[in-house]
Amino acid sequence: MRVGVPKEIKVQEYRVGLTPGAVREYVAAGHQVEVETGAGAGIGASDEVYRRAGATIAGSARDIFAKSDMIVKVKEPQKSEWAQLRENQILFTYLHLAPDPEQAKGLVASGCTAIAYETVTDANGHLPLLAPMSEVAGRL
Repeated sequence: MRVGVPKEIKVQEYRVGLTPGAVREYVAAGHQVEVETGAGAGIGASDEVYRRAGATIAGSARDIFAKSDMIVKVKEPQKSEWAQLRENQILFTYLHLAPDPEQAKGLVASGCTAIAYETVTDANGHLPLLAPMSEVAGRL
């Protein structure tokens, strides 16, 4: 599978969809990972660190969206990003659709399969991908 990691474009968002360690795991499992140049700057991970982890570096988000089978982000896609999603492509990110019906309509229109971190449940009905964010929020 071709996994793409675009730079986050939402204002005040500095996280990245995959850390270099996560890229290494995907590559070890036989996947190809492409990271947009500068995507890891907010976490102190240079393009070279991503290259050493096994990723290739894309010059733009447009390249990521055009070539990837799965897009991994942190925040909900912005309008310019929904327009680049397509049928048979997976989007894996926080979506927070309830307050954003325009985004929901854009995702449906794209034909992609959108998986929201905040809705993934484990065998016990817990929300393992939301738990770390809840813990951080609770500490703040």
